[in-house]
Amino acid sequence: MLAPLIKGLVLGVFLAISVGPVIFAILKQSINNGHKAGYVFVAGISVSDICIVLVCNLFTSLFNLALSHKTAIAIAGSVFLVSLGIYTLFFKKVKTDEDNKIVNKTFRKRDLAAIFASGFLINVLNPGVFLFWFAWTTAIIVDSQTTPHPAEYRSIVFITCLLFVLFTDIAKVALASRLRSKLTPEILRIINKISGLILIGFGIALCWGVLAYGDKIA
Repeated sequence: MLAPLIKGLVLGVFLAISVGPVIFAILKQSINNGHKAGYVFVAGISVSDICIVLVCNLFTSLFNLALSHKTAIAIAGSVFLVSLGIYTLFFKKVKTDEDNKIVNKTFRKRDLAAIFASGFLINVLNPGVFLFWFAWTTAIIVDSQTTPHPAEYRSIVFITCLLFVLFTDIAKVALASRLRSKLTPEILRIINKISGLILIGFGIALCWGVLAYGDKIA
C-alpha cells in the first residue's frame, strides 16, 4: 500500500518540523547532558505519542475523558514547562573541569528514568497534542473506510509517521551532541538562559491559550 505510506510520511514531516516546546527541550537536553540523555528523553516522547495514538484509535471514551479535562491538563503542562524553564534559567549549573571544559555527566538508572519521564510528560501534558492526534486519527479512520483493509491502512499510516518522527528526533539529538563538543561553558550558560525563557514562554502560552479559547475547541 503506497497511499498510507505516503500519508504517514507527510504527517511525520509535518510533526517533525512543527515548532513547539518539545523540539527546544530535545535540543536543551542533548546539549546539556549529551547524546545518551537525549536519546532517553526522545524515547519518553515517542512512548507518549504511541500511547496517545492507541488511546485515540482504541479507547475513544478514555480519550473523551482526557479531552473533557483539557483545562486541568493544560494547567499541569504549563506548570511543568514553567518549572522546567525556571530551573534551566536560574538553577541549571554547567559543570567544568580544571581546564574550564564541560564535564560529561555519568547517569544513574534513576537519573535516566527521570529524564524518560520528563520526555513523556512534556508531550502528554499538552492538550494540543491530544487534539492534533484526534483530528488526524478521525480523518485517517474515515479515509481508511474506502480501502479494502481499513485496519492495515491505519496501521501503516501511524507506524510510518511515528517511526519518521522518532528518527528525526534521534537526528536532532545527534546533531545537538556534536554541537555540544564545540561549545564553551559560557556559551552553554547563555543557551540555558535562552532555553529557560523559551520554555517559560511556551508554558504561559499553553495555559493562556486553553483558558482563553478552550471553550471554543470542539
